[in-house]
Amino acid sequence: MQIHIEDIHPLTDFQRNAKAHLTRVNKTGRPEVLTVNGKAEAVLMGKRAYETMVGAMEELATLKSIQRGLEEIKLGKTRSAAKVHAKLRQL
Repeated sequence: MQIHIEDIHPLTDFQRNAKAHLTRVNKTGRPEVLTVNGKAEAVLMGKRAYETMVGAMEELATLKSIQRGLEEIKLGKTRSAAKVHAKLRQL
């Protein structure tokens, strides 16, 4: 993701004008970088952008889990359902 120069603001400006910053990030969909003493300290993003990011992270976690399972199958680190069910019946 590319940050635009107009999306970089001092934290003190955010503290004074929070409502305007929230309106802007929700309208543009672009995050803002908040700075302290000229250094990036925080990122402010709108609700939709955050939900999109979280959804993408969840999808990535699911894909990684599937990939890990397929690797375990290739390595023979699995048990058949019949063996698992038999083991559970013994408990």
